[in-house]
Amino acid sequence: MVTKPVRGIALAGGGPLGAIYEIGALAAIGEALEGFDPTDCGVYVGVSSGGFIAAGLANGLSANSMHEMFIESDTADDPFEPELLLRPAVGEYATRLALVPQLVASAARQYLEHGGSAGFFESFGRLARALPAGIFDNTGVGEYLTRLLSGPGRTNDFRQLKHKLFLVATDIDTGAWVPFGAPGWDEVPIALAVQASAALPGLFPPVQIGGRFYVDGALNKTLHASVALREGAKLLLCINPLVPFDSRRAASRTHRKAASVVEGGLPSILSQTFRTLIFSRMQVGMGRYGRDYPDADVVLFQPDRDDAEMFFTNVFSYSDRRRLCEHAYQRTREDLRRRRSELGKILGRHGIRINETVLADPRRTLLVKGRRVGRRPTDELDVTAIKLGATLDRLEGLLMAWAATAGGRAGP
Repeated sequence: MVTKPVRGIALAGGGPLGAIYEIGALAAIGEALEGFDPTDCGVYVGVSSGGFIAAGLANGLSANSMHEMFIESDTADDPFEPELLLRPAVGEYATRLALVPQLVASAARQYLEHGGSAGFFESFGRLARALPAGIFDNTGVGEYLTRLLSGPGRTNDFRQLKHKLFLVATDIDTGAWVPFGAPGWDEVPIALAVQASAALPGLFPPVQIGGRFYVDGALNKTLHASVALREGAKLLLCINPLVPFDSRRAASRTHRKAASVVEGGLPSILSQTFRTLIFSRMQVGMGRYGRDYPDADVVLFQPDRDDAEMFFTNVFSYSDRRRLCEHAYQRTREDLRRRRSELGKILGRHGIRINETVLADPRRTLLVKGRRVGRRPTDELDVTAIKLGATLDRLEGLLMAWAATAGGRAGP
């Protein structure tokens, strides 16, 4: 009996923006590659928000189905709303607030016992323990995904999936990464594993599973593609939604004066910092995959460095969400056209053909007919005009602030 070579998909994180980009990119890939079905791969790996999309694919949800659920959400029976990510972590606040009297009394006692020699700030520094471990509560994401995976033909149990699914999180007390879905880690509900994998430190409290606390899997690696390669994947398609923005390249393409990211203020600077950190270590990881798994083909899809639309989009605007997904779809189609000679040879080794007729069809779109979504993505984007002087939404700002404390600790 001939064993069918394993194909896989690995999806990096990137918050709501990253998930939206991945949906658009997967829609383009799914329709343009003959012989490749994104919902029928042998192995899936998801990190952070990429885990949300990977869980959907492993359950047979196509990119177009997820587009309807998460982007065209007003047409879905159970729409996903980004506001789920902005619920205050009330329980965490209450738990920490209850510690204040005890911490104050302990600090005061230490200060007085040492006659003030210990120093006021040294004694009362322990009050930092009263700060919440996260600002927002992401249990709403887990609850939504639990409902979604309870539908006909879907499952919230790793062991009942037709294909292998791995959702990577980080044990906050050891710094070690954990592949939920692997033997010994597959009893955890998929929805809870997604919630843990996407718990960005400082933004969301760590998720407790089996007496341990877990946070975002991106603390260790950007893609964790090696998980799929160790499972025998011979063709692995990877999507990384976040790359650092090159304002000079963008200005050169649009023939306009280069505008500095600094003009966008702190949110833009933190965003650029975070993107640069994860992009740099991902490049190191991609080089290792080629050396460690020479018999496997790893194909990476990601935005261009001069993609202003991707860098400055406000994902909490309904029209922006729709426009970004369409933008990802069209840019991925362009990427496939541009690299069709190179990719055609790689994919051909796995029985996959690029349908150039599909890619050449200018009428193809994810946009619902009759709906206006603002300006259509174009090569004539004005870098200065696209929100460069505006403050990004508060969640994206907090997301990128994570880079200041967590990004420097991550490995390749």
